[in-house]
Amino acid sequence: MYRSLKTLGLCAAALLIVAQSGSGSAEAPELPSPVKSEAIFSYHEYMVPMRDGTKLQTVVLRPLWLKGRKLPMLVKRTPYGVPEQAWQTIPMEQAELAKDGYIWVFQNLRGRFKSEGVFNVSTKIDVTNPNAVDDATDSYDTIDWLIKHVPDNNGRAALYGISYSGLTAGMALTRPHPALRAVSSQAAPVDQFMNDDLHHNGALRLSYAFEYAVLEQSEKFSNAPFKFDNYDTYDWYLKLGPVSNGSRYLNKDLQLWTDILSHPDYDEYWKNQVWTRSITAARVPTLTVAGFWDQEDPWGPWQLYHAAERRDPRNLNVIVAGPWTHGSWSRDPKGATIGEIPLGGHETSAEFRSQIEAPFFAYWLHDKGKRPDWGARIFEAGSNMWRNYASWPPKEAKPTHLYFHGDGSLSFDPPTARERTTTRTYVSDPANPVPYRQRPITSTFDTVGWEHWETRDQRFVDHRPDVLSYQSAPLDHDIRVAGEVAASLFASTSGTDADFVVKLIDVYPEDGPDEALRGYQFPMAMEVQRGRFLDGYDHPRALTPDRPREWRISLRDRDYVFKKGHRIMVQVQSSWFPIIDRNPQTFVPDIPRAREQDFQKATQTIYSSARMASSIIVPVIAGQQ
Repeated sequence: MYRSLKTLGLCAAALLIVAQSGSGSAEAPELPSPVKSEAIFSYHEYMVPMRDGTKLQTVVLRPLWLKGRKLPMLVKRTPYGVPEQAWQTIPMEQAELAKDGYIWVFQNLRGRFKSEGVFNVSTKIDVTNPNAVDDATDSYDTIDWLIKHVPDNNGRAALYGISYSGLTAGMALTRPHPALRAVSSQAAPVDQFMNDDLHHNGALRLSYAFEYAVLEQSEKFSNAPFKFDNYDTYDWYLKLGPVSNGSRYLNKDLQLWTDILSHPDYDEYWKNQVWTRSITAARVPTLTVAGFWDQEDPWGPWQLYHAAERRDPRNLNVIVAGPWTHGSWSRDPKGATIGEIPLGGHETSAEFRSQIEAPFFAYWLHDKGKRPDWGARIFEAGSNMWRNYASWPPKEAKPTHLYFHGDGSLSFDPPTARERTTTRTYVSDPANPVPYRQRPITSTFDTVGWEHWETRDQRFVDHRPDVLSYQSAPLDHDIRVAGEVAASLFASTSGTDADFVVKLIDVYPEDGPDEALRGYQFPMAMEVQRGRFLDGYDHPRALTPDRPREWRISLRDRDYVFKKGHRIMVQVQSSWFPIIDRNPQTFVPDIPRAREQDFQKATQTIYSSARMASSIIVPVIAGQQ
């Protein structure tokens, strides 16, 4: 959900191009270097009143080279701070948008920086309550005020943004103002227990959740990262012990952290946060954006898209997904790689901004160009090409099983009764959990290590005895996967609770032309499942020791091609630390408050027999398996 404020820096060269290419009644000025705000924008700051009287700090910028022209407004609402210098307010990634001419509006959310009120990390929506006050009503009231008070606007506004700003943009769809003509919700969280920032399938994302709560709620006038006394935070979190001990290191109660500890199961608190339940139809043109390797909010964009897709007779609802980490389509000038992997000469971020995002807003706010003639526009990694679909997922994809075998192989052929080995085991030790990325694991928001960890070579754990690998023979043809990837894992544990992490990996040839990628284990998809929730997320239950059962684990949606000559690998493990908190492997009512003695070693068994055939289920496009 977090985007570094470094992305709010202005690229002078980019805006020089924008100013010189803009059309209007006045010729674009000759700009000094560095760019000064008064050279290209008028700057106004307002305290905009909401329906309950709370006033929110709002900055409005109007391009002076388009003086006298009525323009639509692009509105971004954020908890991360609006810089008071105009030349820091429009980031370089918006140069493509600025060419068409917009009034830019930036607003701090309630309780952040100069905005009044209390900042409460909550996405609870009640559209049936006329007296409700929330981010949806704040968006409505903001647009209403702007339309009435900002000079020379054309009566049209759009909400847009990434992460938390994308969340506030999406929530506005539940109570859209008549002047809201377009929304682009990008990388927005939807369900914080199921698969976005704070939990994945009920497993707490410990390091992210703790550090985010500190970042956003420890100081009103800044984003204040937690100060670790260990460079390698793996050691710090391991010494922490039970998760609830994190409260000892806080100088005050933080609402978000307190709520996480108070609601370890999927109770009404979490269910009420799922704001897309109030979206039953597409009412406003919406461009949703998702990154396949988004390390923060990979799930929410798809939920928003599917919610609006329930009833969309006017084809207002579209989604774009690409080979991106969290928000990298706007932050990365080019987007020519995903991690270390080149994308065939494509500059996917630049292509998105210039060929998709800018035309979307131009059509709906300027009546310029043409509307999207697709429902989903997806960049397919591996083949490295953009594909258009009428909707997502593509109906022609057929679920196909990749089966585990007892000898560690992986194939499209199911296990047979003749196979001698049908199980493999390992010991999971909470005192020595598998790291989620290569150590040292630096703090989440201070380094680039966090952004790219879901794309990194997985060989850093292949030597560990508590990680099982299954690998195919080299492929004799390309395999195109499009849709939801899932694991059907038959497994047992000697304990009464367990986690299983499943990774689907593209293994590059050892003799490939790019020396840096020889043998590279690229994580195509990864996910965790917590065992206590196998029978329901609101009613955790203990596992029966040594009794095998199926674990169905969604690895989320992908559009990807495994290339001829590559191998497909699956890794299975039972910890992913400290991004996922340690499972005690002993069933306890409340994992955050488990005792030290509750954390026990357990033997995990993976089954690959004819009767219990563990597999990865990949949606394969016909004729390409």
